[in-house]
Amino acid sequence: MEPKRLFDLLPRYSANYNKPDMLLAKIDGNWLPFSSEMVLETANLLSYGLFQMGLQKGDKISIISNNRPEWVIANMGLLQAGGINVPVYPTTSNVELEYILNHASVKYVFVSDASLYKTISKLKSKLPSLSEIYTFDQVDGAKHWSEITESGRSVLNINLLEETKQSIKEEDLAVIIYTSGTTANPKGVMLSHRNILSNALACSIPFKFDVSHRILSFLPLNHIFEAMLTVLYIYSGVSIYYAESLEKISDNIREVKPHYFTTVPRLLEKIYDKIVARGGELKGIKRMLFFWALNLGLRYELDGKNGWWYEFQLKIANKIIFNKWREALGGNVISIISGGAALQPRLARIFHAAGIPVMEGYGLTETSPVVAVNNSWPDSICFGTVGPVIKDVEVEIASDGEILVKGPNVMLGYYKDPEATAEAIKDEWFYTGDMGEMVENKFLKITGRKKEIFKTSGGKFISPQNIENALKESRFIDQVMVIGEFRKFPAALIVPDYVFVKEWCRRKGISFTTNQEMSKHERVISRISKEVDKVNKKHSHYEMIKKFELLSIPWTIDAGELTPKQSVKRTVVLKKYQDLIEKIYS
Repeated sequence: MEPKRLFDLLPRYSANYNKPDMLLAKIDGNWLPFSSEMVLETANLLSYGLFQMGLQKGDKISIISNNRPEWVIANMGLLQAGGINVPVYPTTSNVELEYILNHASVKYVFVSDASLYKTISKLKSKLPSLSEIYTFDQVDGAKHWSEITESGRSVLNINLLEETKQSIKEEDLAVIIYTSGTTANPKGVMLSHRNILSNALACSIPFKFDVSHRILSFLPLNHIFEAMLTVLYIYSGVSIYYAESLEKISDNIREVKPHYFTTVPRLLEKIYDKIVARGGELKGIKRMLFFWALNLGLRYELDGKNGWWYEFQLKIANKIIFNKWREALGGNVISIISGGAALQPRLARIFHAAGIPVMEGYGLTETSPVVAVNNSWPDSICFGTVGPVIKDVEVEIASDGEILVKGPNVMLGYYKDPEATAEAIKDEWFYTGDMGEMVENKFLKITGRKKEIFKTSGGKFISPQNIENALKESRFIDQVMVIGEFRKFPAALIVPDYVFVKEWCRRKGISFTTNQEMSKHERVISRISKEVDKVNKKHSHYEMIKKFELLSIPWTIDAGELTPKQSVKRTVVLKKYQDLIEKIYS
């Protein structure tokens, strides 16, 4: 029987798979398994305990935590008790935390550790709806979440749980995810059980997960991308390993030897840069072979389109070079799933060539999230696109190029914001704000963000995303933002890849003491100028970057310049570097 509500997945998993290692976390140096029976029992006990605390159907509960089995268990337990999850990034600023928890009238909060407990405790006086904070870790002075499950064990409200579950319909609200705001407060995207489940089941077709597969999870569970895929993982009976931290992903990959993992392009770029940096350290024939294979991979085409001689060389490259790439990723990776931002086509090519297919997809929080995705079915991959539209979802390109989406995955609306909802959804079509086109009448291609497209003073429209993606293909460039609205020409703020540039400076005999000093060096500026010129040749005259400035400090989430999924907050960067931008155009 197909699940109708998200919590239906737990008894289904236990009945169909009954695995001893459904969820796993690394505790004291060892991977500790949570069996499907344990997960189901603990979720039920949590529900019973929440009833004891007086939880009413529709009450909001927030999970603010790193990825861990407790996140999944708490989510399922509160949902089947009639609660609504309001998940929040652990790195969210205090200002946004206060706004979200008050806007959603959150009653209870689950936090992972002492640091987050301290943060929420300090805000508690400003949160009139918040009754209590519970922790997953043992924290001095804090209530541990086991107090709720033990309370539930003492009074097994089995009948009340069954009645509550029966009262919850697939169309009912399950989660409110607040999208990161740039200039205004974040908006609460309301997603139903049906929204998320329909998307997961549709994605079960392109992604062929099975009970033998291991997944490494490290993208935040409060983001709809990882949350929906977790639903799909549980539906498919896989074992989910939760990475210790972003810093330990490489170690965890080698230990877990996953068959799949999800990522954002930014992390994939870092993996690639590390591989290339190690290749640059090689000497003699080894170095020559490494870069021969690298350049071969960058020319990769699907279905043997480069001919037999290329395929013959690629087999050799796979045996002597790319096999080491696969070993570094555990040796079992069937494919990597990428979303959240545009993937550079060169990365898709070279990882495919190396036998590590990267399946790029596209979606939004408002679409639960997947709209289209490249996948392993025949004729279902096209580099430079986000793949075919998934089952039961419709896409239409409006007359101005905006992507419109219709389907069971489209959100219920924005919480407490009927005006924004009416603006976003018209005649059942969700207006994404993204620009796109269809390639070969099958593959969706993203061409830019409608709000980011700007007009120069000469009346020419510029889509900065395309130029930025092209510039980031350079090994010298880490981050970039193209500017020029109502100006005479487009320009760019560039953060060099200082790891690579430092090595380049060493080889060229260029001395420096700080990143700032390096970014001001004439030879560094001249070398990056060549990279800009290379990209300019591929664009129309009015799209060419006429001037640029190098920045010495990378943009980060903590500094407020990046969203949690690593997208640049354009308005924040524009304001922060206003004087520098004026210098460019003076």
